[in-house]
Amino acid sequence: MTVFSFYLFAISVITGGLFTVISRNPVHSVLWLILSFLSAAGLFVLLGAEFVAMLLVIVYVGAVAVLFLFVVMMLDVDFAELKAEMARYMPLALLIALVILMQFVMAFGAWEQSEAAESLRANAIDPTRFNTEALGLLLYDRYFLLFQLAGLILLVAMIGAIVLTLRHRKDVKRQDVVAQMMRDPAKAMELRDVKSGQGL
Repeated sequence: MTVFSFYLFAISVITGGLFTVISRNPVHSVLWLILSFLSAAGLFVLLGAEFVAMLLVIVYVGAVAVLFLFVVMMLDVDFAELKAEMARYMPLALLIALVILMQFVMAFGAWEQSEAAESLRANAIDPTRFNTEALGLLLYDRYFLLFQLAGLILLVAMIGAIVLTLRHRKDVKRQDVVAQMMRDPAKAMELRDVKSGQGL
């Protein structure tokens, strides 16, 4: 049953990831992404990492994927323009995909499992500790520097995504804080003497 569950979740992750990329409808892509997250959570449960599995479901499925779904459904996105842009960069994307595929083939072709790998994985943490406590000790003690570097990379990726997608529209009024603070008070307000019974 465990082997069957592993292959079921693994195939679901691969299928969901593939259809996330190739689906023409963005809403369908988000739904396939949710399937991938849920299947990955199932794999974590099989590994005995229940905390990571529930974290994946709560954070990614419950927040991030649903946010993607709302944004895609509520924004008026011009999908024809997006497809035209995608077609223009398709040769470069295929070249990058080919390079990454070759790197995977080279990596897996030269990969050999160490004889001490099983024992090292078994002794990575104290088996008497709880799952969450052991995970915290690994992340914030043994691999603290790598954990911080991963967070820095995600921060840079987030800033890059904001910079790439930020578009200034001329028909939208934006607040200029500096101009508001540097304005002349004498020109900012005008006093008028309005007589009783008359309007402006």
